[in-house]
Amino acid sequence: MQRVLFICSRNRLRSPTAEQVFAAVPGVETDSAGLAPDADCPLSPEQIEWADLICVMEKRHRAQLARRFKRYLSGKKVVCLDIQDDYQFMQPELVSLLQKRVQPHLR
Repeated sequence: MQRVLFICSRNRLRSPTAEQVFAAVPGVETDSAGLAPDADCPLSPEQIEWADLICVMEKRHRAQLARRFKRYLSGKKVVCLDIQDDYQFMQPELVSLLQKRVQPHLR
């Protein structure tokens, strides 16, 4: 089972969409979180420890993750999907983009 954590800013649109889309993939468990103080589900060290693969939506998320959670990231694979905050929850264009950019990193 591959455990994939999706991270965006507020955990309202992009990362929850990714969590839902990839939860349906056999052999994959998903979770999502946000880095902003007002995130619906703020990122925790436990989520990072749980994950085999961490997908952030933007380069700035990778930088924030490294700055705030550096000691938990040892040995973790962190991938930047380069998906800007231009989509609604489960918007078909977002789902398609996520599938294209995440699939190569799944076992």
